[in-house]
Amino acid sequence: MTNKILARKKSLRNKRKLRIRNSIFGIAQKPRVSIFRSNKYLYAQAIDDQNQVTLACVDGKKLQLGNNKENAKEIAKVFAQSLKDKGINSVVFDRNGYLYHGVIAAFADSLRENGIML
Repeated sequence: MTNKILARKKSLRNKRKLRIRNSIFGIAQKPRVSIFRSNKYLYAQAIDDQNQVTLACVDGKKLQLGNNKENAKEIAKVFAQSLKDKGINSVVFDRNGYLYHGVIAAFADSLRENGIML
């Protein structure tokens, strides 16, 4: 892709990201789960926006799991367990400007399957 196309894609994702972030907010009892996709790995963290603290996080790189649907399910399973250990059963899902399909949808569905309400 050319630089012009890549710049446009980044710009559109940032617009979606800001639009989403204006409407959601995480607190200690119901934190915001922010997800990030790189080309190789998937990362997620539960954030308390009120106190500006990360409550739990998961790193696909440390788990040696890549960025595909099957690995997203495994990452979500580990993340759900760490949330339950902290006493968190309900979260607000922040897709971070990514379209809700594929890896992002698989991650969210796996969180639901493991007992976390979105």
